Amino acid sequence: MSPVAKCMLVATAMALGVGSASASTSASKHPDTATYDRLVDAVVARYDLPGIVVGVIDHGKVVYKRAIGKLPSGQPINADSLFEIGSNTKAMTVTLLARLVQQGKVQWDAPVTDYLPNFRMYDPWVTKNMEVGDLLAHHSGLPLGGGDLMLWPTPNHFTPEDVVHGLRYIKPAYSFRSGYAYDNTLYIVAGQVAATVGGAPYGKLLRREVFEPLGMKRCRIGTWSRSKVGNVARPHVMRNGKSILLPTHGDIVHPATMDAAGGVRCSLNAMLKWVKNWLMPTPDQLAWLSPELRRSEWQIYTPMPISERRHEWDGTLFLGNGHGWRISDVDGQMTVWHTGTLAGMYSSVMLLPFQDSGFVFMINTNAPDARTVLTEVLTKQFTAPDKARTVASYADELARAAAARPESHAPDTSARHSVSPAEMQAKLGVWRDPWFGKVRICPHDGKVRFASKMSPMLTGEVMRLGKRYMVHWAHGDADAWLKFPAGDDGILRMHKIDPNADFSYDYDDLHFTRLHGCQ
Repeated sequence: MSPVAKCMLVATAMALGVGSASASTSASKHPDTATYDRLVDAVVARYDLPGIVVGVIDHGKVVYKRAIGKLPSGQPINADSLFEIGSNTKAMTVTLLARLVQQGKVQWDAPVTDYLPNFRMYDPWVTKNMEVGDLLAHHSGLPLGGGDLMLWPTPNHFTPEDVVHGLRYIKPAYSFRSGYAYDNTLYIVAGQVAATVGGAPYGKLLRREVFEPLGMKRCRIGTWSRSKVGNVARPHVMRNGKSILLPTHGDIVHPATMDAAGGVRCSLNAMLKWVKNWLMPTPDQLAWLSPELRRSEWQIYTPMPISERRHEWDGTLFLGNGHGWRISDVDGQMTVWHTGTLAGMYSSVMLLPFQDSGFVFMINTNAPDARTVLTEVLTKQFTAPDKARTVASYADELARAAAARPESHAPDTSARHSVSPAEMQAKLGVWRDPWFGKVRICPHDGKVRFASKMSPMLTGEVMRLGKRYMVHWAHGDADAWLKFPAGDDGILRMHKIDPNADFSYDYDDLHFTRLHGCQ
């Protein structure tokens, strides 16, 4: 890292109460390839992962690369295989905006409405005072995952413009800039700001301003062909103890509404270039993105709660959200990191700036515990190798904690049964939510079907469990309770049956009113 960048980083760390002295303690110990192989193999075996790629950088040098698994074609996964990186896209979106700030086309502290006049939040005061930087800090007041049903499941018919318009209808969960709640939709707004001031679609701008200057040739966003690009890892999910390959939706990948929040696909080799740019930027890279703008991404804007587990495992004293990154201390050392989560694809990026070290890995299945454990054991190699525990030790602890939380499991809905259109006659019809749009709750083949106009994947059978109605989705998404209006407000509400289902199923933010019958 250049002296200028290092000095700015040190200033940031000092403000956070973290020094670099501890870095020299662990820096003298360099794990060998066999150590990394042992850790990766143990995680793959414990969680039966179909595929994974892992890369480690130690003091500015790539010291380890590993690829495990096969593509659907039977060819082995390798360091050039494309994986979906999920929310690790967010740091790239921020960097795109930072490039535009450096070019004088946008300002962090300018109101969003200066660039998107039609932008509105629920509260007019928040609309007026929300700045571009606020879009990136997860302190807007939106509820956790607010508006995510405009992004997922995919494919759907929502557009980024729909997201900008829909946010005005989502009620806040807390006061503006007074708390933390992760959101994706404001990153879509950020992508729209970039497109407006950059004069090109988000995908084209990201390729031009980020991928090409950094030589990230094996990254894709926007429109591209799976067959022409080749070597594309496919997502899996675990069902009944088996890894199931998820279907694709055609050869051509089209721009998606969620692109600016989680739409990038990259190879391991490309992600290592991305990581090296942050750890050991070249003079050309420092000209491409200045030390000041790099530092702005790693400044804490929103404090985040520290879990008991993080405190016990890592001795963490501070944790905060920057712009597209999270910043925390692990064993007394500063770390900058983020994760990515999509259906069937998980990723992790970890930077230890004072050691010019870090790692990245991508997994092609739903594997939250695998990601947690692998991140922990790899991080410990840099922060406290003498305190490192085994993969089994961490995994067993997570398993025990899950078993001790019966409330973490969804209620048993196996006794649900179909309902007839006659039974639901008074409830049938076309209903509308102001941001999610219209849904039909209407007869279909002698049963009752719930079908969303804008999100076709959210189609399922309306069923009954005891005295409650629910919708059982056809595509395996998180089932939902349906609470039909009993009073005068005439509002149909929805709630997750499994309270621990992914927060992107933000059914609680939906408020449907009945428009007319099913004719």
